[in-house]
Amino acid sequence: MPAHAQTIREHLTFLYGDRGSAVYEPLQERLDAFARRHPELLAKRSGAGERLTERDVVLITYGDQVREPGIKPLRSLGEFAAERLQGLVSTVHILPFCPYSSDDGFAVVDYLQVNPAWGTWDDITAIGGSFRLMFDLVLNHMSRQSEWFKRFCAGDDEFANHFIVVDPGADLSQVTRPRTLPLLTQVETSAGPRWVWTTFSDDQIDLNFAEPTLLLRMIDVLLYYAAQGAEIIRLDAIAYLWKRIGTSCIHLEETHRVVKLLRAILDQVAPGVMIITETNVPHTENISYFGNGIDEAQLVYQFPLPPLTLHAIASGDASYLTHWAQSLMDPGPEATFYNFLASHDGIGVRPVEGILPPSEVQALAERVQRHGGHVSYRSNPDGSQTAYELNISYFDALSDPRADEAQALQVARFMAAHAVILSLQGVPAIYVHSLLGSRNDHEGVRQTGHPRSINREKLARARLEQELDHAGSLRAAVLAGFERLLTTRRAEPAFHPTAGQQVLDLEPELLALRRQPCSGAPVLCLINVSDHEMVCWAPLDRNAIDVLSGRAFAPSQGHVKLKLAPYEVLWLKEVQA
Repeated sequence: MPAHAQTIREHLTFLYGDRGSAVYEPLQERLDAFARRHPELLAKRSGAGERLTERDVVLITYGDQVREPGIKPLRSLGEFAAERLQGLVSTVHILPFCPYSSDDGFAVVDYLQVNPAWGTWDDITAIGGSFRLMFDLVLNHMSRQSEWFKRFCAGDDEFANHFIVVDPGADLSQVTRPRTLPLLTQVETSAGPRWVWTTFSDDQIDLNFAEPTLLLRMIDVLLYYAAQGAEIIRLDAIAYLWKRIGTSCIHLEETHRVVKLLRAILDQVAPGVMIITETNVPHTENISYFGNGIDEAQLVYQFPLPPLTLHAIASGDASYLTHWAQSLMDPGPEATFYNFLASHDGIGVRPVEGILPPSEVQALAERVQRHGGHVSYRSNPDGSQTAYELNISYFDALSDPRADEAQALQVARFMAAHAVILSLQGVPAIYVHSLLGSRNDHEGVRQTGHPRSINREKLARARLEQELDHAGSLRAAVLAGFERLLTTRRAEPAFHPTAGQQVLDLEPELLALRRQPCSGAPVLCLINVSDHEMVCWAPLDRNAIDVLSGRAFAPSQGHVKLKLAPYEVLWLKEVQA
């Protein structure tokens, strides 16, 4: 039996006991048929170090982000990205683009269709002609308007166990809650009222992965996405996947086994497709989804980075960021971190539990409110509430919209923050509203009533193009700043995701780290997170050039004295004398 097949059987047996053997045969039939239909996917066996390089940057965007009259938005997005962003980003992460009923796409009605209001699979394929594609697999829950749930409510035996029915009197006090909404929702079925599990909202009904036929259906979706060109598949809200009453229902071993099973399946029939897990939880819990480095996710979000970087800039002190970065373990040659500052969601603060003191988190929450943002809360088992997410555009989180500051200073501050994710080991991901310098969308919040809408504004293409072509505009200045950083970064092997990393503790205002490629010159990265000029003695063994500005530096006795302007970024590459 092939190694992957044996691994698949072991995971199924763990999940389903004796029933696992019965699931194995139909699953292998599916995989064999898929491999015959898609030999091109089986042939993509590039080594892990070749899958992702220093040239890789991910753009995070909604499928309907760019709009223009008479044209489906997926086509507009593809054309805009091809014209403006080629050479800057390598991958486009299109957030859920299926038909949906709520949560801006995360209440999926049909996994296999493209939202007809946005376009077709051909439009997505066209984007894939210029960029690598990343899709969401929203596998924890499905819309109550989906055909699957309607058939469950109608008493269809085929879907009878696809959703989780719970006695409302059950003791669910140990369950970890990501939101304050009720955990159970009453629905009407042909057999009378039933209470179903709803982790995120009453429109998002949790799927029952304890039912093997449901697992097989979701594997069919996974394979379909691979066949449609997805090279990275994001497992949304994966931490809450498996439920066992009497436990926290988060990070259960069964959940990890499902991720490992999906990894083994892709390794068998589409080894070029990578998995990334989305787990907005404390850091040690988050990195558990690397498994042993070769058997679970290839990519894991660095959720502490958004709040830690915001804290560093807000306080002018990178100490917490530095000490956390020093603690990072290298995940190995086949896995890496996914570094980001902003996304379609807000800035989660749970990931910095045990890293930032509660008083510092509260200070961030107060800053966000002063800057026009909102704070979202979650319920704790004891009935109390804790800040869960800061809802604000990342630009405005860093710079007060009401402050009398020069635009150039605000842009420099924004670029310094993003230099953090571009310098650290891993693959950087940039949210479309960060790449384009968007501010808070207060009108969006008023229209939807949802705090997350503050960072989800849809953009009219004509106006967007006009602003980008206007040299004095904020959007033009921000995109030019990114062009400078990204163009430089992609030419330096030291920024390969698996290149070595040594984080230095030099000055409180400074994030300092050395990146060492397998071959070639190291790069010393220095980022002044403060609003004032600072001086430091940086360790440097040889003459170096700042690859961003071209300035040359010569060390004396293994050090060089540097003067950094507010929010200045230096990438010092050693050169031969």
